[in-house]
Amino acid sequence: MPKFEECLQRLEKIVQELEKGEVPLERSLTLFEEGMQLSSACRKELEQAEGKVEILLKNNGKLQAEPFEPLNEKAQARR
Repeated sequence: MPKFEECLQRLEKIVQELEKGEVPLERSLTLFEEGMQLSSACRKELEQAEGKVEILLKNNGKLQAEPFEPLNEKAQARR
């Protein structure tokens, strides 16, 4: 699977090509389909990265890493 940055660059090229409006319909559909697949791959990669995010907290002047917890999980844990 292509890396996130490669997906974004390819998506930008697809958008630019489609925005020109000079692409035949068949090619437009192929580009659109590829763009949707790339968009989905980027979204999945972002979701995976979000799960690994750590929030840095300032603790007595020192930065301390703590595991990232989505807001809805924190709210449920307090109940």
